[in-house]
Amino acid sequence: MSAYIAQAGFTGAQHILEGKQGLAAGMSSDADPRKLVDQLGSRWTLAETSFKYHASCRHTHPAADALLQVMLANYLKRCDIAKVETLVDQGAIDVLGPVTDPTTVHQSKFSMGTVLALIAYYQFAGLQEFDQHFHDPEICAFRDRVTMILDPEVDGAYPQRWIGKVKVHLNNGQLLEGRVDEPKGDPGNTLSRAEITDKAMRLAAFSGGANPTEMRHAIDVLWNIRKQDKIGSLLPNS
Repeated sequence: MSAYIAQAGFTGAQHILEGKQGLAAGMSSDADPRKLVDQLGSRWTLAETSFKYHASCRHTHPAADALLQVMLANYLKRCDIAKVETLVDQGAIDVLGPVTDPTTVHQSKFSMGTVLALIAYYQFAGLQEFDQHFHDPEICAFRDRVTMILDPEVDGAYPQRWIGKVKVHLNNGQLLEGRVDEPKGDPGNTLSRAEITDKAMRLAAFSGGANPTEMRHAIDVLWNIRKQDKIGSLLPNS
């Protein structure tokens, strides 16, 4: 469509990224367009991409991983936990703080308490867990025992680093602390190929966008894309 309207004489801004009313100015008050070409040809930022492990707002992931770490290391059950304090940055409080009583699946993905409750109950906060359980009474009860506290270290490291810190208070009075310096899915703690494949299969099954045979074919093509002579349709018979 862009090519056809350009052929018809349609014009647009010549400096769409760095112009006075360009994308950079629209997204930030202190944008530096020079970064667009910084290390061009030598730095490959695709390798710095994060893969989401949990189906929720990224601000919830560090604390979710830290809670799971504590539970697995100490063989905890959800019934052992009295409350959880998450030590977070201001960005997490700004984004997640307003969601205190989520009434939809989408809202629940921006609820720190809901995400940690699903972690405590299922050790995973995926699409099905949100869709089927976000409003279960026991999930809501756990959710209400989760709080966020601004932490100077975490806040100072953000956004270069997304540190996760939790304090887990047990019913027996014991206090356990957990920490992750890089949440699962970030470049330094990235998902394995098997985990990425499993995620793709789950997404397709949940949405019905492709059947397992189609997905296995598409994934095989993608993992071997360097060997492809032609890049056409990834799904057979489509």
